[in-house]
Amino acid sequence: MAPDDAASSMAAESFTLAAAQVEPVYHDKAGTLDKTCRYVEKAGDAGADLVVFPETYFPGYPYWRGSVSIPRWTDLMVDLQKNSLHVDDDEVDVLAEAAADADVALVLGTNERSDRPGSDTLYNSMFYFDREGAFLGRHRKLMPTHEERAIWGRGDPSSLATYDLDVGTLGGLVCYENHMTLSKAALTAMGEEIHAAVWPGFWEQHGHPGDKSRAESSEAADTCDVYPAMREYAFETQSFVAACSAYMSEDVPEGFTEDELGFNVAAGGSMLINPAGVVKAGPLVGEEGLLTADFDRDERRATKAYFDAMGHYTRWDAVRLEISGETLAPAVERGEGTWSNPRPNGGLSAARAQDIAEEYDVPVDAVEDVADAISAD
Repeated sequence: MAPDDAASSMAAESFTLAAAQVEPVYHDKAGTLDKTCRYVEKAGDAGADLVVFPETYFPGYPYWRGSVSIPRWTDLMVDLQKNSLHVDDDEVDVLAEAAADADVALVLGTNERSDRPGSDTLYNSMFYFDREGAFLGRHRKLMPTHEERAIWGRGDPSSLATYDLDVGTLGGLVCYENHMTLSKAALTAMGEEIHAAVWPGFWEQHGHPGDKSRAESSEAADTCDVYPAMREYAFETQSFVAACSAYMSEDVPEGFTEDELGFNVAAGGSMLINPAGVVKAGPLVGEEGLLTADFDRDERRATKAYFDAMGHYTRWDAVRLEISGETLAPAVERGEGTWSNPRPNGGLSAARAQDIAEEYDVPVDAVEDVADAISAD
């Protein structure tokens, strides 16, 4: 979704961001829904304009992903499916109503059940709601990490989008997506001003990403990649960043054993950061809490005076990004595309069509019409 310049120029000059670092009622849809609504209300009472919940907060991150047998894994996957959200669920309407009642925009990390007919695949998703309670859309993690690929499907490019709120243009990424250079660049090009980042916790890293353990204190920031990644994201994109990380207490959830939750890194670690990379609240480690911080748009302007990623510090003639924005269907009608060439305009990108139009001094629509005709033949 392209940024609305008029909406952006009318955005509030000051606002409050919140990170709801709270423990889900693990694998329990009803219990997690109730707790989510209570913390949305708390965020509204605290004066927040936007509140973000952690990665797959609803109904919890699968910390059991690599610590159980295949039969147990199958049972847990079925249980996770039953307690995850579908975009048409009544629970989504309840969440929208809670956001409206609290007068706060909401970004919810959730396990999402596929809405494609015939599919029961789960996705690692972010649901977006505005303060009027409208469901704006979702983002699905483009590439699950390591063993996560046995839990979630890959998100489609169409969910890489931004949304215009009264406080600014909002975008978001899941966990290691916040390290994906081109995805960050895409959101920046879409005019992102406020970034929601969701994570499964905070950790001490011992040499490489596969050797990590649950953080015991905020001193883990010295080795945890979340801390520098979020500060750099803020600075390089000049965004206000609300990074919300998962928290679970040391108590083992009902129905699980301690050994099964072998990857439990849910120590929290949420942070709220200004566009200069200054951490204004957090990291909050080792406890449940609602983190809030106040921001002013001049903090963004001051950083852009030095480093404007979409202005004087960009060289589109040297490096330019192509964004797909497509969802490919598993089946197409004859004449609408083929397996080898399912893209519109014969695979001609918008950027390439524009280049051809400029080179030959013709309208870009004419170039796309010719490409469509060739593709149809």
